[in-house]
Amino acid sequence: MDISINGEKADITLESEKNIGEILAGLEYWLANSDPRYNEGFRLSGLSIDGHVIGADSLEDSFNRDIDSVDSIDITILSLAELVAEALLDSRQAIDEFNGCDFAGKRVFAEKWKTSPAALMISEESPDLYEIILNTFSGVGISVDGLTAIIDERLRELEFPAKELNDMNPVITEIAGRLEELPLDIQTGKDRRAAETVSFFSGIAEKIFRIFKLLKIRGFPVDDIRVAEILVSDYIGEFNDVIKELLQAYEQQDSVLVGDLAEYELAPRLRGLYAALNISSTEAA
Repeated sequence: MDISINGEKADITLESEKNIGEILAGLEYWLANSDPRYNEGFRLSGLSIDGHVIGADSLEDSFNRDIDSVDSIDITILSLAELVAEALLDSRQAIDEFNGCDFAGKRVFAEKWKTSPAALMISEESPDLYEIILNTFSGVGISVDGLTAIIDERLRELEFPAKELNDMNPVITEIAGRLEELPLDIQTGKDRRAAETVSFFSGIAEKIFRIFKLLKIRGFPVDDIRVAEILVSDYIGEFNDVIKELLQAYEQQDSVLVGDLAEYELAPRLRGLYAALNISSTEAA
């Protein structure tokens, strides 16, 4: 039996599988070991048996079909990154629909959007973005122009993670410098600037973590990177712990600890992580 995935013949050796359902059940393991794009998950989006497209109403019956009665299977799947990109594009279109609503329509738009497939996907994979979109559609968040800019940024991350990372260089330089200045800002009463620095840094760190995950999905050799002799995955874990400690100290108004963590821990860690990831992704691109 010939098995194709997204139109390409798949080198799958059947062992004890007896029906179509068992073949599909083993697909996750095969994909995870053959294509890094699917390591973070995938979903079945289409199935054809012997050239006949299987509809949703007959999908379950097809799972029970004996493989001895089948000559060919064509499976269509989407990676997690592709599914998220699709959800973001759908949300982009939802913004246009929202703008076209009258006052009454805008009042109920958020509830309608919450039940859409795009909203469900984004709530699972990007809870922070889900809240931003929902708040805008509820009339209590950022402007639709601001929301559009955020969605476009996430789409660029998905499509060109290495370029998006490289383009962050001036931002990294600025925020690392501001982290080193944070103790002085706190001491001299520049509370607004200090709050902006903490918020700005938190967002930049989250963006780096997102891009790291996307680079892995796209097959960039980032798992072997070492930062200060520490494997990058462990380094990110430690980095994230220090970020949580900073945010907790900031909420508790522990200005001494906030200043020390920002200047002596987070600024050098940010520079080191960014440099290591950027060099690796640029060389592999």
